[in-house]
Amino acid sequence: MLRPGREEPYLCIQDIIVFVRDLEVSLRFYVDKLGFELVADHRLPPGDANLDLPSDRGWIEVAPPDGSANLTLVAPRPDRPEYKLIGGNRWVLFMTEDVHAKYKEWRERGVRFLSAPENPAWGGTFTRFEDPDGNLFGLEGFDEVRRSLELRRQEHAEKLEAERRVAQELEIAKQVQARLFPQIRPQLKTVEYAGVCLQARQVGGDYFDFLNLGPRRLGLIIGDVSGKGIAAALLMAHLQASLRSQSALAIDQPEAWLSSVNRVFYDNTGDNAFASLLFAEYDDATRRMRYVNCGHLSGLLLRSGGSVDRLESTSTLLGLFKDWNCSVREQELCPGDVLALYTDGITEASNERGEEFGERCLIECLHRHRELPCQALLSAIMDEVQRFGAQEQHDDITAIVAKFRANQ
Repeated sequence: MLRPGREEPYLCIQDIIVFVRDLEVSLRFYVDKLGFELVADHRLPPGDANLDLPSDRGWIEVAPPDGSANLTLVAPRPDRPEYKLIGGNRWVLFMTEDVHAKYKEWRERGVRFLSAPENPAWGGTFTRFEDPDGNLFGLEGFDEVRRSLELRRQEHAEKLEAERRVAQELEIAKQVQARLFPQIRPQLKTVEYAGVCLQARQVGGDYFDFLNLGPRRLGLIIGDVSGKGIAAALLMAHLQASLRSQSALAIDQPEAWLSSVNRVFYDNTGDNAFASLLFAEYDDATRRMRYVNCGHLSGLLLRSGGSVDRLESTSTLLGLFKDWNCSVREQELCPGDVLALYTDGITEASNERGEEFGERCLIECLHRHRELPCQALLSAIMDEVQRFGAQEQHDDITAIVAKFRANQ
């Protein structure tokens, strides 16, 4: 049993060597009659023998189903001194909670016992049995062992039940968080858009949203809350609630809106809680976009002519300071332009060499697939990021893309 927190090196019994005459006969005895498991088969093909070893046929390892140490079965050559160690008392004792039941089971399978189970003076129940080569083993049990096993089984059952409850609660949390992502997309004449979030865990701290800000006006939001898992998901839900509940201010006073959101976030979270966020408001009638970047990664605006504009930071992160302000910038959009907002789960995805996907690869991917519809464009980005990252996904991957077109 692994004991965490210990300073000295880990130490346990790995295996006990038992010398036998025929590996296949012994394997069938330990596996078929005793119910052991084959742990490893190291038998050597002819011509590969190492003369420094007692056996020119290799060895096999078996273990009882509940054991923590293996029996290594070795068939030594007749000219080796180890050959004389076949048979006799090996002083290996097997422990069971019910000696009589195990005795009955093995005896019916043809295991040879020297005597029926007995109760020696030192307590417990004890008997001995032989393998096909006469190697002698003990089988014993104590009331303390039975009680200990019952306690361990109870603890294991309680652990499994706790894990089941946690998994169930996480699944419920995942469903609840999924409902926090936008369920309705306001329709505009000159823009097509879509968003996606692939979470590294069942729940996470990435966030995207679409806000209906009145006739022909759309709000796009992408954010990344500090932390991982449940804690980040709770912060994300808190931030989303603040943004949506006060979104009426976003139409005419985006600075005041985000300042109020920052104050609520700051007052109701801990010192280590913060979020990056990029808000963009698009006017379908004027084709103008206002945006505020609160310490988030620069949005990418691919122009129809092939150039790239960056929507860089206009303020610090949300939640770090009580007194906070931001500035608003504008962009004029043309048919054929493509907007991409994303989180660092995309650019920081790394391959087996430690190289990151990066902004350059994202821009190249956007150029390659810019003619696709928005949902297909997002799928292409996600596919490339996941193929690039040979390692397990460690961060949420979230993105919004919007394509601007002529009036329809």
